[in-house]
Amino acid sequence: MELFILAAVSLTIAVSLLLKKDKDAVQVSFALVCLALFLQKGGTFVNGLFEHPLWRLLSNAGFLLLPPLLIEFSRSMLRGKSFLSRKEVAAASVASLMWAAAWSTPLAREAWFEQALVAYLWLTILYCLGALFLFIRRRAPGVDRTRMVYVTMACAITAAVSLLDIFHHLGFRFPPISNLALAGLLYFVLIIIMHPRLPELYEIMVRGLVLSVVTLFATGTFFFILGLFGTIEPVYFTHVLTASFLIVISYDPFREIMKKVFNYFFPEAQDIFSSVYGFDQELEREKSQLLEEMATALAHEIRNPLGSIKGAGQYLRSETDNPENRKLLDVIVEEADRLNNVVTQFMNYAKPYAVNPRLYDINGIIEKAVEVIRVSGLPEGTAVETELNPDLPRVHVDGEQMKQVILNIALNGIEAMPGGGTLTIRTTRIESEEGEAVGISIRDTGKGMSKEDLQNIFKPFFTTKERGVGLGLSICRRIVKNNNGSIRVKSIPGQGSIFYIRLNPPQG
Repeated sequence: MELFILAAVSLTIAVSLLLKKDKDAVQVSFALVCLALFLQKGGTFVNGLFEHPLWRLLSNAGFLLLPPLLIEFSRSMLRGKSFLSRKEVAAASVASLMWAAAWSTPLAREAWFEQALVAYLWLTILYCLGALFLFIRRRAPGVDRTRMVYVTMACAITAAVSLLDIFHHLGFRFPPISNLALAGLLYFVLIIIMHPRLPELYEIMVRGLVLSVVTLFATGTFFFILGLFGTIEPVYFTHVLTASFLIVISYDPFREIMKKVFNYFFPEAQDIFSSVYGFDQELEREKSQLLEEMATALAHEIRNPLGSIKGAGQYLRSETDNPENRKLLDVIVEEADRLNNVVTQFMNYAKPYAVNPRLYDINGIIEKAVEVIRVSGLPEGTAVETELNPDLPRVHVDGEQMKQVILNIALNGIEAMPGGGTLTIRTTRIESEEGEAVGISIRDTGKGMSKEDLQNIFKPFFTTKERGVGLGLSICRRIVKNNNGSIRVKSIPGQGSIFYIRLNPPQG
């Protein structure tokens, strides 16, 4: 029974993640781990019912896929900030292929063969846990570190619960529960990677509590109706509990599947299906409104005392002749300005953007932005070049907002070239079925970004700077989208990055 539960949970999680629209590398790699686990546990379960070489083959294939997929998932989850790399993934893949080849030899009939396989998997798990422990030890306190601590705690609890299987193997009437514990761990990790900004453990516990309450309610309802009207033979409580749990966690994947099927066969009635589940969209709107209100109140509560702190610091600085005290007071004023800038960026991100579009020559907007950059002063060895196509259609955008986008990306590019380099801004004419669009590329010759950073670069509060806020590019993407455009980025570590902005022709 526990094999079936773990296989079903693994498959449900894998399907729910693979059907997700904006899935990242962490979610995809975790989905693949769950699929491999489903093959291994599902194959073992079905083989126990209908013994056949095919089921045994599927179980073995899932087992051998787990080591390289676990390393890839751990590497992605730790955002490349560990000793895990693609070399380890490749090495584990080669090792699994060698084990697969050995399965067809007489070695597979040796008593030690399966024990060695299990040891291979456990060594991989311990290797990944070592990377996790090292990440926690080296990482500064923050949301990422806290999330990994929660994962470590969950792994420790799962291991402790799994040890209770010893009583079952010793002959005691104690059911094996290691697979049930592993199913719980999978669901916990799913919550962690689906909600990367959960600030506190109690929020995760509340989500788990809601799931448990709904599962128990469904189970209780079944037994109540069965006791009231049922005439069939009694059923096991654990069987009904398992079925209820699987139904609850399968809701979202099946909803997405039904939505895709409905939209495929009835494309003209997509809004009907969307309105049935419009609560999620309404909830997102309410969250945005709440964020705006919270940002306003937060800014007010922070800026008032911040102004007093800065004013007091400036006054004390003018009154002291001690160079050491002046230096300390300069730090106070500087940090007050920095915190005020953080509050300003948070306000800009939280507030809704009112777009006032007009027809503009995008080259003119770019030239104004470049002039601001040059007047502000460029670092030594840094140059800004423009390659502007004079034959461009006028774009229907908010000029000030687009200037803000170009300034933000350009200044980021200059910061990415501390040793000097060239920032190139180019415009192009794009022919499309909808009409003539305008392309803008902003390229630097700086240090570039890793693949993991690229996947998160537009996420709010993600930053690669030591003192950054992580809202600038999120704001840029929102502005471009509100101005009927799109933005994407490419980067090569050590060579630089290039941002592409496409401004589409006016709709209608």
